[in-house]
Amino acid sequence: MSSLKAGSSQDSYRHPRERMVRDLEERYGIASPSVLAAMRKVPRHLFVQQHLGAQAYSDFALPIGEEQTISQPFVVARMSEYLELDRDHSVLEIGTGSGYQTAVLAELARVIYSIERVPSLAQDAIKRVQALGHSNVKIQIFDGTVGWSQVAPFDRILVTAGAPGAPPRLLEQLKVGGRLVIPEGDQDRQRLVIYDKVSKRRIERQEGEAVAFVPLIGRAGWQPRS
Repeated sequence: MSSLKAGSSQDSYRHPRERMVRDLEERYGIASPSVLAAMRKVPRHLFVQQHLGAQAYSDFALPIGEEQTISQPFVVARMSEYLELDRDHSVLEIGTGSGYQTAVLAELARVIYSIERVPSLAQDAIKRVQALGHSNVKIQIFDGTVGWSQVAPFDRILVTAGAPGAPPRLLEQLKVGGRLVIPEGDQDRQRLVIYDKVSKRRIERQEGEAVAFVPLIGRAGWQPRS
């Protein structure tokens, strides 16, 4: 894995990354300056398999091994924008994957707690975020559908795998005034859904774009396919 950071004079991916950010703004309507800045700063090519580096800034998902994928840049940017993050927020991310979305969140919030169920992916993601200097990221390996009660509650929760619905434990661990973003639907197609916790007893729900994520596996998600 290269140690070059985005913006380096030796960063050969600078122009593809700038093109990606321009497309996010002009083609997809990503309007948040902080999200666009984070997408510009985080080197996506360091989060894909080396032989796929030339495709790193194209707008589609790529395989990362273990039957998992790194989401297309538009989806990463849109979900980050839906979270409406600020520098004081604590964020729980379910599904670390390659660590790319994690690194983008780390540019936008105070602390990121990320859960990954596949040990090899978690270990690689830890190395990547540490190499980029993200000291505000903590990654653990277990079932993300039960949340992370030891460090709850959270200002924001992001689920990066397709779920049949929002896991109850995650909604419980969301602060009043907090927001959860999750892809909901079946195991092949979902829609982005935003939950706003208005009070302990009231949660508002709204739907966004159609998406396709790998299934959320766990106690409050899907069971592994045979």
